[in-house]
Amino acid sequence: MVVQENILLEVRNLKKYFPIKAGVFRKTVGYIKAVDDISFYIKKGETLAIVGESGCGKSTTGLTILRLEEPTKGIINFKGKNIMSFNSRELREMRKNMQIIFQDPYDSLNPRMKVADIVGEPLDVHRLTKNKKDRDNKIKKLLDNVGLTEESMNRYPHEFSGGQRQRIGVARALAVEPELIIADEPVSALDVSVQAQVINLLQDLQDEFNLTYLFIAHDLNVVEHISNRIVVMYLGKIMEICGKKVLYKNALHPYTQSLLSAVPVADPEFKKKRIILKGDVPSPANPPSGCRFHTRCPKVMDICCKDEPEFKDYGGGHFTACHLLN
Repeated sequence: MVVQENILLEVRNLKKYFPIKAGVFRKTVGYIKAVDDISFYIKKGETLAIVGESGCGKSTTGLTILRLEEPTKGIINFKGKNIMSFNSRELREMRKNMQIIFQDPYDSLNPRMKVADIVGEPLDVHRLTKNKKDRDNKIKKLLDNVGLTEESMNRYPHEFSGGQRQRIGVARALAVEPELIIADEPVSALDVSVQAQVINLLQDLQDEFNLTYLFIAHDLNVVEHISNRIVVMYLGKIMEICGKKVLYKNALHPYTQSLLSAVPVADPEFKKKRIILKGDVPSPANPPSGCRFHTRCPKVMDICCKDEPEFKDYGGGHFTACHLLN
């Protein structure tokens, strides 16, 4: 992978295997290969989206980058430094620059804490305020940035709607002035009407604070409006990476094509042929040999069952792993 000067985050050959324990002595009898040898980079100021079906390893990738889940193997370079070698003190310092917005706005906020304490907790952990007055002023400013009033400070999470709770989560992530925010399906638990509001908010904040996003989603319809480039994952592997416009006009991988065929079209005159995939997603504990997608691929060939396809650049940074293109 060609690394450019304005790269903020680079992931190389990242793996995350979860051991499967069995028996009286809880011996390891196998591994769930949640993330299996993936590489990508994110440029400063851009939004890289990761999409794929549930269980493909998207969220695990995000948690592993932050080392909230310890990687099994690989390199994670943030601002040119491999954070895999960081100790606890260095990790704590690094996390001021890398924050996460969680998927569920109901479970990610402590119901016993007031909003002021939820948003102010990162300020306290990293000692970013001089006194209580300074702390309160910063919290008010953060809430204002996400469209919430000062009165929200003394209320509890259960007093807010799902969209408002997610705004509180965004304010908490912004508190330490990070450069990279990992948004783990931040709108999937929200109503469609509220989704657009939160996505617009994230875009406005990106412009205002020069943020870089890793945006995780299972819906290509959502990432179309916020992403610059898109990573398509399936069963722990990357199937395709390219710019947003290229992906929607000229997806090369059969899996990406099937995902795009399911995206709703606003124009009733335009009819799109739906690609229905056969079978279920295989278990990551026993992934298929060769191409991971071959058991469901409508264009499968004999070689797909035996050999893993090479991940190649087909021009302009359009990477794909598919035997059909060779």
